[in-house]
Amino acid sequence: MNTHAKYEQLIQDLRMDLRPQREWGEGRGIFLVIGHFVVGIAAGAWLFSLFFEQAAGLVVAFVLAALGGIAHLGFLGRPDRFWRMATRVRTSWISRGFIGLSLFLSGAALYLLPLHWPGAWWQQGSLPASAGYVMALLGTLIMMGYMGFVYTSAKAIPFWNSPLHPALYIAYALRGGVAALFVTAWLMDSGQALPAGLLPIWGGITIIVSLFFALELHGAATSGNAAARRSVHELLAGRMSGYFYGGMLALGVLVPAWLMFSSLSGPLSTGLMAVLGITSAIGDFFMKYATIRAGVRLPVWMHLTPQR
Repeated sequence: MNTHAKYEQLIQDLRMDLRPQREWGEGRGIFLVIGHFVVGIAAGAWLFSLFFEQAAGLVVAFVLAALGGIAHLGFLGRPDRFWRMATRVRTSWISRGFIGLSLFLSGAALYLLPLHWPGAWWQQGSLPASAGYVMALLGTLIMMGYMGFVYTSAKAIPFWNSPLHPALYIAYALRGGVAALFVTAWLMDSGQALPAGLLPIWGGITIIVSLFFALELHGAATSGNAAARRSVHELLAGRMSGYFYGGMLALGVLVPAWLMFSSLSGPLSTGLMAVLGITSAIGDFFMKYATIRAGVRLPVWMHLTPQR
């Protein structure tokens, strides 16, 4: 969109009582959505790979986190000044997320190098590897937690101010992490069976995610805030409804759930598990994209009741 078109769009938006936010999710803002989506999956994949001792999953988590960092740079107007994000840790959740991502990438590199390269200068269990383990774990927890708070801190958009929003993003990070392990097992094709508990874990997290999301929508729809109610309308019956029903609900929930229930009659192949993981991840992306794009700002102008 050229400068003139952006100006005309801004004027049109300012004439509306309830105007959609366009900074995040449109234009360069799509990189922020992609960055949060990929970083969330990376954090969840790292945790589950540590717990289930999936060495390949650790590498995938590291690569995804690096890609998420690149996406964040794409969101910045001046990527060469990214270091300034680290200067507002006391007041900015984006700065805290940058610190978490930096901790993770540095620590994961220290931990992974001796794990996959026996000729490294330090070995597993050494001080650098142990320090890397702690740094990566701390960075993982920060990455999982900060994303939801980035949106709740935007007070001008009531739909994002739900106390459930940070918990929802944490749950989606865990769900994305399991999905990443499903896809990794198929890509590696090592013949090693996936841990038996992963599929039930994915199902349990999906139930929690669905419950949190339904409660968040109900809270916004029944609130006395017109901007929050408009956001729910945009999501369920407005310009974002196609992404909600087709992307999030159909691809992200119904297709994976059908595959999971079909496993009751016999174990799924790694290919079908990968399909489950891919569709689950696509649904997670559309959830974040749709809820961000559905954000509606509080009115700029207040209508005053005429005095008698």
